[in-house]
Amino acid sequence: MTFAELVDRVASNGPFQFLHTVLLGLPILGMANHNLLQIFTAATPTHHCRPPPNASAGPWVLPMGRNGKPETCLRFAYPSNASLPNDTQGATEPCLDGWTYDVSSRDSIVAEWDLVCNSNKLKELAQSIFMAGILIGGLMLGALSDRFGRKPILTCSYLLLAASGSGAAFSPTFPTYAVFRFLCGFGISGITLSTVILNVEWVSTRMRAIKSILVGYFYTFGQFILPGLAYAIPQWRWLQLTVSIPFFAFFLLSWWQPESIRWMVLSGRSSKALKTLRQVAAFNGKKEEGQKLSLEEIKLNTQKEVALAKAKRSVADLFRTPILRRMTFCLSLAWFSTGFAYYSLAMGVEEFGVNLYILQLIFGGVDVPAKFITMLAISYLGRHTTEAALLLLAGGCILSLIFVPADLMTLRTVLAVFGKGCLSGSFSCLFLFTSELYPTVTRQTGMGISNMWARVGSMTAPLVKITAELKPFIPNVIFGSIALLGGSAALFLPETLNRPLPETIEDVENWSLRAKESKQEPEAEKASQRIPLQPHEPGLGPS
Repeated sequence: MTFAELVDRVASNGPFQFLHTVLLGLPILGMANHNLLQIFTAATPTHHCRPPPNASAGPWVLPMGRNGKPETCLRFAYPSNASLPNDTQGATEPCLDGWTYDVSSRDSIVAEWDLVCNSNKLKELAQSIFMAGILIGGLMLGALSDRFGRKPILTCSYLLLAASGSGAAFSPTFPTYAVFRFLCGFGISGITLSTVILNVEWVSTRMRAIKSILVGYFYTFGQFILPGLAYAIPQWRWLQLTVSIPFFAFFLLSWWQPESIRWMVLSGRSSKALKTLRQVAAFNGKKEEGQKLSLEEIKLNTQKEVALAKAKRSVADLFRTPILRRMTFCLSLAWFSTGFAYYSLAMGVEEFGVNLYILQLIFGGVDVPAKFITMLAISYLGRHTTEAALLLLAGGCILSLIFVPADLMTLRTVLAVFGKGCLSGSFSCLFLFTSELYPTVTRQTGMGISNMWARVGSMTAPLVKITAELKPFIPNVIFGSIALLGGSAALFLPETLNRPLPETIEDVENWSLRAKESKQEPEAEKASQRIPLQPHEPGLGPS
């Protein structure tokens, strides 16, 4: 009996699955707020140079920029009515006395710590530091989860996000804020990894795709909540605190979350696994079915997997065999390109000249049909075909933005929204696809490394945007090209549609072997049909 069949006997299509999905999904609802929070807390308000202390000596007119609007980083060195030589009347200087901001609609960290002009790169740096926290968390927490279990890492990550998010709301300086945002990212990484694995390991094979997309929808609807909260709470500190406090409640609720059966059995905790299975069976109204399970039955069916799990696993195991090396390389490229391109669009809402709150609703809304279409595609067309198509379409949309004039805002917005929808679908597909490709003994480590590459991409994206100071089209060339490269790599991944989760590295090797044999058989049949009859050579046979 496989793990999927074991879980299917007691936990399929019952109240437990509903409660399990809700307990995992509600924190994801709030996690979207943290990922995209800087769209609002780091919004750049209208600003200009503050006049010098002696400005009362005469009127102070701001110089005009090339766009016909007042300069934001320069001011005239002298009052407009000052009697000066002609060569000094138009002299300008930096904003030596700070800036004046229009915070009538909302305040932000930009206005509080003057992250404009020469310091404007600190705004992008803050988002990169947040993503760096997710990156480091992926490196550390994946291996820890394989060793100590999914549930402890998930519980601690909820508490860390709640505490560090609240700490960021009370930060007195930008460096302190950046440190707390790093810790927020670290906690989010633990939540993401453990949620994906617990979701997959507590569901039957036929329901994996549907349940993965359902949990993904919690993130989608979280994007609808954020603009409403930001509109109702214009103070960035209160907004930061509001999206962090709920994770204290999620920390308490996580104590009712059961540990992964697969992990317990493969870690030698079969007695606890049996107890958990019987509790779930009773909760689902299948108490008799649960009582039929025995410790001997579980040990007998999983003794091979348990023996293999006792061997020490590390990142090196992801490169042990040719098929694992190919999978790891292609998945890493697909994850990197998805995170890289996704956050280039998701965090660039201000660039499209549309109302910030409305556009964020549209960006969040596109995920609803995108995830639904992705669910249908991965269920019928397959995982690797869907993943490749989504990344290739997204790359095409981003590259198209290069050729659309800046004054055609509607068309640019449509392309960006469509591309963002494709990348959102790519994330949903990758979370499921990666968890299905890696065997149980290295699944969490594999997820951690894959997730790491997504965070490297999302961490790099804000820094790449700085290249727009050289040429405005350079960032889109880089973002679009990388997305096309990731889509091409996805075509080289094996298909997992309707296959049971692999438990060991040997299972993955057998997958590959069977796939090659299934491809060779039709080719051999076609080749045999094409072999022509040998012509009769005179004198060698009967006349």
